[in-house]
Amino acid sequence: MGSEQKQHHSHQLNSDELRGKKLLWVTVLNLSITIVQIVGGLISNSLSLLSDALHNLGDSSALFIAFIAGKISRKAPNSSKTFGYKRVEILAALFNAVVLISICIFLFYEAYERLMNPEPIKGKLMFWVAIFGLLANLISVVILNKDKAHNLNVRAAYLHLMGDTLSSVAVILGGVAIWIWGIYWIDPLITVFVGGYIVWHTWGVLKETVEILMQATPDNIDLGEIKNEIEKIDKVKNLHHVHIWKLDDTSIHFEGHVEMTENMDLERATSVREEVEKVLKNRFDIQHITLQMGYRCCDNNHSLIFEEEK
Repeated sequence: MGSEQKQHHSHQLNSDELRGKKLLWVTVLNLSITIVQIVGGLISNSLSLLSDALHNLGDSSALFIAFIAGKISRKAPNSSKTFGYKRVEILAALFNAVVLISICIFLFYEAYERLMNPEPIKGKLMFWVAIFGLLANLISVVILNKDKAHNLNVRAAYLHLMGDTLSSVAVILGGVAIWIWGIYWIDPLITVFVGGYIVWHTWGVLKETVEILMQATPDNIDLGEIKNEIEKIDKVKNLHHVHIWKLDDTSIHFEGHVEMTENMDLERATSVREEVEKVLKNRFDIQHITLQMGYRCCDNNHSLIFEEEK
């Protein structure tokens, strides 16, 4: 491994470790919110606070799973896991997204129940407990904000926290309305809007994780464009049997057959292969490349992969 590669690997490990520590701190903060909300909900008779506490408890579990997944993902590849453990984070993101949507559906049901059967609530206590939850959630959101764009697992956890933050705002507004004006129906109404917002944003994470696990072609990759660019290279007749997928939310893998225009020795074929790799890396930002070079190597090799696309 070269000096530049070692530095990149070391930087990646340090970045992953820091991200893991942030997730652990956020998990502890979320657990503190859960405990305070359960106690406050029982004393104030606020079903809204208890529902939010359940939401936070589910999120605490999700955050802890994200933390564990991050640690497992850093394990080195071995003979039984040749791709390593990176997809553990994708599985965690998928699980967290499903849990978050499920919690929202439960909260929709609870909101309906509260609309149909409102009960007296101590709005003042509800308000102050929700303020504590909001402050703790805001701290957690700030902690993870920088990393959410670089890691799908962290983004799923971040969306959990954004949902918690919005829930806390909803409970605060509900607490004020109940405390001052006795408007009990406003809390479940806000809960429905917040839940809808969470589901809307979480759906993107759910879709992306499923696409990765299904080894779908990344959205930013045009297979036709890749084929055209590769076939412009001297001595390349065609590119076929292409497979391209994402191992996790950052690394793209590519494999394919390159048919040559003439039979040539290994040294010349290697030179052509290096040209193909250069195009894939520099133009399409694909770093993990496996190519099979050949001459009259395959039947029906005019297509990329798919019979149904002919």
